[in-house]
Amino acid sequence: MKVISDLRDEVESWRKFQLHLHDLVELSRLGDESLRGELEKEISALETDLAKRSFNAMLSGKYDDGDALLAIHAGAGGTDSQDWAAMLERMYLRWADARGFKTEILDRTDGEEAGLKSVTIAIDGKYAYGYLRSEKGVHRLVRLSPFDAAHRRHTSFALVEILPQVAMDDAEIEINPNDIKIDVFRSSGAGGQNVQKNATAIRLTHIPTGIVVTCQNERSQLQNRENALRVLRARLLEIKRAEKDQEIAVLRGEYTKAEWGSQIRSYVLHPYQMVKDHRTEYETGNTQVVLDGDLDAFMEAYLRQTV
Repeated sequence: MKVISDLRDEVESWRKFQLHLHDLVELSRLGDESLRGELEKEISALETDLAKRSFNAMLSGKYDDGDALLAIHAGAGGTDSQDWAAMLERMYLRWADARGFKTEILDRTDGEEAGLKSVTIAIDGKYAYGYLRSEKGVHRLVRLSPFDAAHRRHTSFALVEILPQVAMDDAEIEINPNDIKIDVFRSSGAGGQNVQKNATAIRLTHIPTGIVVTCQNERSQLQNRENALRVLRARLLEIKRAEKDQEIAVLRGEYTKAEWGSQIRSYVLHPYQMVKDHRTEYETGNTQVVLDGDLDAFMEAYLRQTV
């Protein structure tokens, strides 16, 4: 029913576009000069809409038009890297909010002094995974550290993971309940009123692969368990797809192992201002706008290069 609903919405959207185009053609044929200004505005809006539709049509992967799971992990570098991970969390939440996507934090582990060690966010919206898959990899920040008494320049790293959300009935992933070890524990918090007195946090261990997933953001043990299963299914799918991609790449003689140090993008705040994607060479000097969630140009540059 979801597939039918999505297809119906897609067809109806194109029909409205076609009707709009037909109306503009009919109005232009009237030759009424008083309508020129309005027609030019409508045509410009239609061209923008068409460019977006053309780009979305290239996102034709199985999961591209679906929801995504975004995970951020602070790298080596202590408090600076944990603060950088929190900055990335804010950046992606603002990007999702600007697009009208729904976000839900499934699991979050705060840093000791500032920032966070890791966070997992569900992002629900049309083409969420298709766009966000361009963000997978290591992100590097260069700045004067606010946590260094000498105010020296520091380089921080954070790893961003992007996973497609997998439907429970997706035949590509089957999980045997006997393969899962479930541990229940109390959620960690900031202390006082925030500490859970009941054991509601869930840790799932997938025995065959060794994958460990924790969820502790909800007060309900059942909800945390469901969220943990969502993340586990997504991680198992990612492993399966990665294995398939490696097999194909090895057959083609193209396979190279992805290493932690190979950052995909650098955000430089000192001694100059620049954000540069190392895969596409796309860059901008307006770092604050990017950190405020304006990522579409970077995403589209990468996707146009790879689609």
